[in-house]
Amino acid sequence: MGAFNTKNVVESFINATQVKDVWEELLDCTQSIGFANVLYGFTRFHTSSGFGDNNDHLILTNFGPEYMRGYFDEGRFENGPMVRWALNNEGACSWRWIAEEYDTLSPEEKDVVAFNRAHGVVAGYTVGYRHSLKRAKAAIGFSLEPFQGSQNDADEIWNAYGRDLMIIAGVAHLKILSLPIPKQMLTKRQREVLEWVADGKTVMDTAQILGLNRATVEKHLRLAREALGVDTTPQAVLKASFHNQIYTF
Repeated sequence: MGAFNTKNVVESFINATQVKDVWEELLDCTQSIGFANVLYGFTRFHTSSGFGDNNDHLILTNFGPEYMRGYFDEGRFENGPMVRWALNNEGACSWRWIAEEYDTLSPEEKDVVAFNRAHGVVAGYTVGYRHSLKRAKAAIGFSLEPFQGSQNDADEIWNAYGRDLMIIAGVAHLKILSLPIPKQMLTKRQREVLEWVADGKTVMDTAQILGLNRATVEKHLRLAREALGVDTTPQAVLKASFHNQIYTF
């Protein structure tokens, strides 16, 4: 089992311009030490009543579609014991915590545990991140290959590489938040019209600045709203800003 050079990895993250570059480098590192699967999640819309629309989350993973359909699309993640832990804590936690706290878990959480056991996802670590915004939450989970290895094996990997993995995963997390989210990307013209509206310009002002007619600007604004899944242009500006999709080079 190999290892990675932490300084070189951090440097590559700093120089990355796309989320996929950061993600692929992170996967290379985790797999080189024995964590075969990684699941990263970030949302700005967590409240006491839930996580909001799944389309508003950034999810990066190399778990297969069958597992993700049951875990994410069917909403099991909302009752995941390690998700609950990450919502209330920062730092790293061994999945051994699940066995230690099993009797205190809710029926919904125990259902998630059973689902993970059925898919062989039982050994790993979760890292929770603090964010300055109250509703923003992020976590990343590292798992052994399904049906291979035990939590003892995961703990052994963590004891050897955990500190370095915390460093590179933390830098990757911060870098990802600074890059355009790679889903529902806006076109160059959609970004331009949203940027001018965000700067306080009217539709007519924007048309004059860009050398377009009013109808064309309104069309690009409509397409931007559709791409971002919102109803109004102010919502589009705010969501595009959250996703780092405007004021980018």
